[in-house]
Amino acid sequence: MSLQKVEAAPSAIATEVTRFEVLGAISVSHFLNDSIQSLMLAVYPLFKSNFDLSFAQIGLITLAYQLTASVIQPLVGYVTDRHPVPYSLPFGMLFTFGGLLLFSVAPTYGALLLAAALVGLGSSVFHPESSRVARMASGGRHGLAQSIFQVGGNVGSAAGPLLAAFLVMPNGQHSLSWFSLAALLAIVILSFVGRWYQHQHRQPKPVATVVMTPLPSTLVRRSMIILVALMFSKFLYLTSISSYLIFYLIQRFHVAVQEAQMHLFIFLAAVAAGTLMGGPIGDRIGRKQVIWVSLLGIAPFTLALPYVGLNLSAILTVIIGFLLASAFPAIVVYAQELVPGKVGTISGLFFGLAFGLGGMGAALLGEWADVWGIQAVYRMCAFLPLLGVLAVFLPHIPGTSRRHTP
Repeated sequence: MSLQKVEAAPSAIATEVTRFEVLGAISVSHFLNDSIQSLMLAVYPLFKSNFDLSFAQIGLITLAYQLTASVIQPLVGYVTDRHPVPYSLPFGMLFTFGGLLLFSVAPTYGALLLAAALVGLGSSVFHPESSRVARMASGGRHGLAQSIFQVGGNVGSAAGPLLAAFLVMPNGQHSLSWFSLAALLAIVILSFVGRWYQHQHRQPKPVATVVMTPLPSTLVRRSMIILVALMFSKFLYLTSISSYLIFYLIQRFHVAVQEAQMHLFIFLAAVAAGTLMGGPIGDRIGRKQVIWVSLLGIAPFTLALPYVGLNLSAILTVIIGFLLASAFPAIVVYAQELVPGKVGTISGLFFGLAFGLGGMGAALLGEWADVWGIQAVYRMCAFLPLLGVLAVFLPHIPGTSRRHTP
């Protein structure tokens, strides 16, 4: 079953322009925000050594960060759908700034958990509101806009391990305070974005160019359940790599910490490339096709990963990262089109799910790693992408691509 659409006149369509300067600003801010977050993940070996932590305790740090983000993000989206708050973006970044400073001076494990929770609070405001701004600035090219926004975060995530390897690990925990400058820069950029956001709400609302006949509510609910299951598959597997790849490589191949961090950087760089491509491809061939190929398509590679050598492992993680990441822009835009008019709520829900599933996954995988070993965890997680077969039950939503003025 599919949605039906009615196109407006070409003169109405041509008035929409993609605001690349706004998309660039939120992408850069996403880079700064997520480089701070991935820096936290990449210095886990430092925390493990300084505080004598188990894998389960490391997983709880990720859980503290991702649960605060996941629980609050849908609420932020729900409230701002009804009462837009343009300057919420720089305000939210203040929590990230405070969490980073606390990480640099944390004297106890409890302080580390509090710092992680503060960083999560910053993300709970940043992601749904930035996703809304991306859609506002898209000019109708929603997949492209979502990819530009998300790729900034993925590049930031890839940069974190490099910053950890060359700046934090040699200089110790206190050097984390240097990166508070990144949070301050993000606050400045987001203040300008907030001004544009406020200006947009003062403008007359544009005439809708596409009218969608809504799906039956039962089909929408079923589709949302399927999307949540696909998110579970994607983010639990992604967490197994982002949180534990360093430890897996050290334990299995006996590499140095810095070499393992370089492998994590390569994986996260592939994730960034996949994110950038997933949205525009979804604009062209349809979101459902991208979701299907991205999730189920990586299964042969994930199943092989636990049994190959170091060099082939690096190649497989690049393929896995690229394909896996291309699904998320498509999932977010597909869900926004599935429930039109609820951009903030849907963005908050799915970004919140991303954080929550990742956080619970990190804690669960940490417990398993303590009991059965990190290599056994990778063998079990290899089957998760097979859940991608559920994408066949998603309804088809016609693309809303349109002509644009140069």
